[in-house]
Amino acid sequence: MMAVKKKDSARLAKRLGGNLSERRKQLGWTQEMVAERVGVDAETISRIERGAHLPSLPTLDRLAVALRCSAGDLLSNEGPEEASEAATFGAWISELGTDDRAFVMTVVRNCCEYLGNRSK
Repeated sequence: MMAVKKKDSARLAKRLGGNLSERRKQLGWTQEMVAERVGVDAETISRIERGAHLPSLPTLDRLAVALRCSAGDLLSNEGPEEASEAATFGAWISELGTDDRAFVMTVVRNCCEYLGNRSK
C-alpha cells in the first residue's frame, strides 16, 4: 500500500512541476521571479518544477496567486489554461509602484490609440 502512495505522490509532484514550469514560461518569468513573489528561494521553485518536492498547501496557494491561476490548474492533468494577454500584462506590472503602473498604462493606451487610428 505504501508503494502505491509514493507512486501517486511522485506522479502528482511531476504533474505539478510541469504545470508550474509551463505557467511560469507563459508569463515570461524566471524561477527567481516566481520565488520572490511566493516568498521562497529559487532552489525551492526548481525542486518543485523537477517534481522533487511537493509544496505545502499554503505555498501552493501562494504559487497560484502569484501565477494568476488556480491551485487546481497547477494540479490538473490538462495543465494550466494559457495565460491571457491581459493576465500576462497584469502579472508584468503587478510589482510596479503606483506611479510606474500609471506610466505604463498611459504608454500602452497611447500606443493602442495610435495603432488603432493608423489602421482606419
